Amino acid sequence: MIYAKVIADSITGSGDRLTTMEVQMHRFVLAEFNTHRVFSRNSSSSRAIPIKKQIDRVRKDPAFPVAWGINQAGMQAERNLSISRSRKARWIWKRASKKAIKSAKLLDDLGVHKQITNRILEPFMWHTVIVSSTDWEGFFEQRCNKLAQPEIREVALAMQYAYNKSVPDFITTGEYHLPYLQPEEYRLDDNLKMKACIARCARVSYLTHNNEKSLLKDIQLFEKLVTADPPHWSPMEHVATPITPDLDGSGNFSGFAQVRHNLHLVF
Repeated sequence: MIYAKVIADSITGSGDRLTTMEVQMHRFVLAEFNTHRVFSRNSSSSRAIPIKKQIDRVRKDPAFPVAWGINQAGMQAERNLSISRSRKARWIWKRASKKAIKSAKLLDDLGVHKQITNRILEPFMWHTVIVSSTDWEGFFEQRCNKLAQPEIREVALAMQYAYNKSVPDFITTGEYHLPYLQPEEYRLDDNLKMKACIARCARVSYLTHNNEKSLLKDIQLFEKLVTADPPHWSPMEHVATPITPDLDGSGNFSGFAQVRHNLHLVF
């Protein structure tokens, strides 16, 4: 199911707005989504999620195309198949997903690693992304357009709706944009809050970002991220603070400094 929800929304006195969303889309349009370089993002990973978990997800809820366009020259389908042909196309897609599941099981039985086996399932997967940005206009203009592929247009429209509906929280110098921070954690030390939120953004790789409730385990995961060889820095892009002259603002946000480029904030 396509969805988009705002999980953190912050605005500075100068009007710079940083919004983080959790989004679910068709896996087969991820490459198009990733062309937007103003986004910081972390995604569920075919290399990290267990094979049996992915098979179960595809079996219960395969990702079907939004529309069954008629083949023609060019990148867009101007018309869709008839109702009867669309039903047949859906049946064929469903059958293909079952064949993919069967093939994944056979590879799993052979002992093939999930980083390979899960790839067979990707055309039929839903994909979860944590995405943060201060610049959404270009994405909305391009992907909400009728010329966009229907699957990415639908998720872009959901994101635009969530963005327009959200009311950002005002933050000032020394305060932080903290995705997935829980209400009972507001009084924690800023350092702990940042580490916990960074870990929670990283958990989307395993699709456990909504399940783990242990602050201790979040801090432990943060330590694993930064001590890995090489370290995993990308989840640190979602946690940010209003820019000041003494902070490195070289990231892809306007008016905000990312922890990734200011590691002293968490060390």
